[in-house]
Amino acid sequence: MMDFYDKFRHRHTFDEHAEAISMHLDQRFSSDEITVYHEMFSPDFHLDVYFIQSEKYNFNILLTAGMSTLEMTVPSSIENAQDYKFAELMLLLPKSATFGEVTGDNPNDWLIDMLKENARFPHHYDTWLTIGHTLQATADMEPYEENTDYTGVVILPSVNFDEDFTVVQAGENRINIYSVFPLYADEMNYKIENGYNALLDRLIEKNAKEVFDESRESLLN
Repeated sequence: MMDFYDKFRHRHTFDEHAEAISMHLDQRFSSDEITVYHEMFSPDFHLDVYFIQSEKYNFNILLTAGMSTLEMTVPSSIENAQDYKFAELMLLLPKSATFGEVTGDNPNDWLIDMLKENARFPHHYDTWLTIGHTLQATADMEPYEENTDYTGVVILPSVNFDEDFTVVQAGENRINIYSVFPLYADEMNYKIENGYNALLDRLIEKNAKEVFDESRESLLN
């Protein structure tokens, strides 16, 4: 356990990135449109989640703030690797999706937990996340929560926001905001067997929406 704590205690943190995210949102939304779910205990690095309810859009937004305080391990073979080292994750939600004043007592809280688990993944395993990557809830592909059938996610570019929103410049560092699209087990297996482009074709064919739908049909139906 001490090795785990030491791993993060000695990592260089870019604390100014969290401030850059905050300023980025303050320029676009009023304070009464933003709720911040602060992490009370962080075993590794501090990770908050913004819940944005704006009249500008017909959806709400969940956005991590803290994933980008650590640098991801991008392979040196990736062209312009510096542009992929920092990221935050976003999930668009229907207006009907609500949360309590604190997390832990609402049936939708698993969505916040899912975002945070995925945001921590690249730092725990010394890897990186970018468009086309998939993550499973568990090794056995069990659902995130008993009240959902979603078992993983794919990282996608946002179709509702352009780079004015999805790219945050923090000094010389670029922070990418990626959209998270939850997947069912059959969709996850399909992507593993056929690749990202095949899954993307299914998304386009089915006209799948970026906004989360708890009861959507499988892309393979």
